[in-house]
Amino acid sequence: MKLSLRRLLLGVLLGVLLYGAAVAYIGYQRVHVALASFHWSAFAAALGLASLNYCLRFGKWQYYLRRLGVTGVPAGESALVFLSGFVLTITPGKLGEVFKSAVLARTHGVPAERTAPIVVAERLTDVIAIVIWVVVGSTGFQGGSYWAVLGALAVGVGLLCILWERPLRTLLARLEQGRWARWGPKLASAYASLRVVASPSALVWPVLLSLVGWGLEGVALHVLLVGFGHAPALSFSLFFYATATLAGALVPVPGGLGVTEAMIHQQLVSIAGAPEPVAAASMILIRLATLWWAVLVGFCALGWLRLRFPTQLRAAGET
Repeated sequence: MKLSLRRLLLGVLLGVLLYGAAVAYIGYQRVHVALASFHWSAFAAALGLASLNYCLRFGKWQYYLRRLGVTGVPAGESALVFLSGFVLTITPGKLGEVFKSAVLARTHGVPAERTAPIVVAERLTDVIAIVIWVVVGSTGFQGGSYWAVLGALAVGVGLLCILWERPLRTLLARLEQGRWARWGPKLASAYASLRVVASPSALVWPVLLSLVGWGLEGVALHVLLVGFGHAPALSFSLFFYATATLAGALVPVPGGLGVTEAMIHQQLVSIAGAPEPVAAASMILIRLATLWWAVLVGFCALGWLRLRFPTQLRAAGET
């Protein structure tokens, strides 16, 4: 699977343009004044909370590997493989994180089609957890129920597609007879893995990890607001972050860029009553501490793996 540097750079450029536009709209001087009074220890705390979420997500990765019977991968190397997937966090729905399955195939010989469905299961459990946070918050605020319903529908459709075996088996059989015949065995293997990691019995533990993990990132937003001296109720921050994250996941744009940022900013201003400069600065900092921090961690992990497996990952532009 090729690592598209051009796509990554375009994602970074889009992010820079979005944040630059937000600052220009609010006014550079006003945002600068807000940042001048900001306690930067709050940003360090936000990075720490986001990193704890990554640890919980790694726990899900290990859980799914065990469910699939993938053994013999040392925990440290498995962690690096998992984190390398963050390089493609800025893809629609983060589905580009299937990159880590390609890395695992190169470094440890585990067929990519066997572990790629883990990414689907991860996104499924993430959406379930975020919907729960939105539903909890919707009891006190307006505007979240719409996204909660869409998220619940997405989960329902996803589970139906995965668990309703007959039509998918029929589709796979047809593919094996056509021009996609050579992909038939791999698709069948991927579907078998998907049924294992996305079965109802396999959802409970990962959903609990996701619930805690995404809650930590909602707390990170709250910590940033406190750093600006603006302290709404914690439930506000959890609801705002969950709703914006869910919208960014459902709208097919890279990393939720533009959608997540706009919703965080709008809700901070209209519901929490945050001043425009504080809302803009908080939005930028929470995305730096979650989305862009993840991309940086992914590049570091991938670089470490290339030192650890120079032969297997010798091509600079692919894995």
